[in-house]
Amino acid sequence: MGETPILKHKLTRDHVSVIGALSTAGKLYFGFQEKAYNSHSVIGFLEHLQRQIPGKLLLIWDGAPIHRSRVLKAYLASCEPERITIVPLPGYAPDLNPQEGIWRYLKYKELNNLACESLEHLKQELQKAIKRLRQKRKIIQACFAHAEGALQT
Repeated sequence: MGETPILKHKLTRDHVSVIGALSTAGKLYFGFQEKAYNSHSVIGFLEHLQRQIPGKLLLIWDGAPIHRSRVLKAYLASCEPERITIVPLPGYAPDLNPQEGIWRYLKYKELNNLACESLEHLKQELQKAIKRLRQKRKIIQACFAHAEGALQT
């Protein structure tokens, strides 16, 4: 009889943090870094979005502590009110957040059963997965439809 293999791996706190946004037109925007996102890096991402996307931005905040930071609130208060609108979600409501559908799709479809050798390998595979997902606009738009359906129930 065979024996169950035991995999040994040195655990570290190294990680890749990802921030994302999507549009109703089916476009995806992402940022990566090897440390946790803080208020200043979220502001940097919002400034990037404002350069990339003309017109109004709708921010769907999911109640994460970073979304309530004084620095981020001060930044948003300094922005043109007609440019950025914020929709706060209750505490933790993943069904109401279209971005959660994107994370779920990447995790369970595009990156399912992936074992990476390093953080660099993980970033490369994640970038490839995002590139594939960008070609699937119907899936991106379905994340909005799912969120709208959850609001109506």
